[in-house]
Amino acid sequence: MQATLPAVLYRDPAVFERERAGVFAAGWSFLGHDSEAAGAGDYIAGDVAGLPVLAVRGEDGALRGFHNVCRHRAGPLVTDQSGHCGGELTCKYHGWRYTLDGRLRSATGFGPDAGFDPRDFGLHPVRIETWRGFVFVNLDGDAGPLAELTAPLDGLFDRFGVVIGPTTLRRSHDLACNWKTYVENYLEGYHIDVVHPGLAAEVDTARYRVRMDGAVAVHEVPTLSGVNDGLWAWLWPNLAFNVYRYGLMVEHMKPVDHGRTRLDYLYFLDPETADMDAVLAASDTLTAEDRVICEAVQRNLDAGIYDQGVLSPRHETGVAWFQTRLAGAIA
Repeated sequence: MQATLPAVLYRDPAVFERERAGVFAAGWSFLGHDSEAAGAGDYIAGDVAGLPVLAVRGEDGALRGFHNVCRHRAGPLVTDQSGHCGGELTCKYHGWRYTLDGRLRSATGFGPDAGFDPRDFGLHPVRIETWRGFVFVNLDGDAGPLAELTAPLDGLFDRFGVVIGPTTLRRSHDLACNWKTYVENYLEGYHIDVVHPGLAAEVDTARYRVRMDGAVAVHEVPTLSGVNDGLWAWLWPNLAFNVYRYGLMVEHMKPVDHGRTRLDYLYFLDPETADMDAVLAASDTLTAEDRVICEAVQRNLDAGIYDQGVLSPRHETGVAWFQTRLAGAIA
């Protein structure tokens, strides 16, 4: 019998600080798709557990990662999720200008200072790698190759014939719960009969299984013919690839702080063949149902009555794996 993690790990701000270092800064975190930064001066920006980062395409075609923090007084270099900055990155606070490879080009209006050397004030770099066009960043620089993490996904994508085109649509949803509360909900199908009646009518929940392959949780879901047919695969620590017959939806489960989570959805669909109204309606229904239960669970975790429970060996092997890995990362 495996006990769940203690409830304090889902409500203590100090735990979130440990996770920022041990889980998110130490591993590979999803940022976006390289089609969103196709040309020189194009960028993608986001945050890794509250740590602001960006990737910008250089004149040489290379994509480079930096902390989205000016070296002067911590102003942001970009404020949009994606866009075009021209031939340089310019701080939105005092106008310091940086080349696309991170060097300080001009400390605008700073004035003469004998002790100031612009070469010492380049942007802080972030390690960056891509997999099938998806852009990931590693903040501490010590993670293993991204290809090792994503290797199990290669076979799955090949088997399902997943073709990834340009991003069709981005959408976001905010949840009042700890990121782990939502991730663990995603990692099991045990709740489907109770929480998702529409989905339960399409899948055989009695034969629903989640198996672990390296850092990937693969949902094996016998389905009927419906909008939710396909592959669901989750990648440590907080990214899901939901492959349906009409295309791909990437679900990024981003912690905002210890009690708030933002779901960023990226849709890769062919608008000529996909019924976007049906796709988004199904997505909104499932998200709304998950929001209600995850926020209710979080309120109970915060209340202090519940401390630990037990995990089902039949339905919650993915949750057990996640909790064991999480505990090791923040020890």
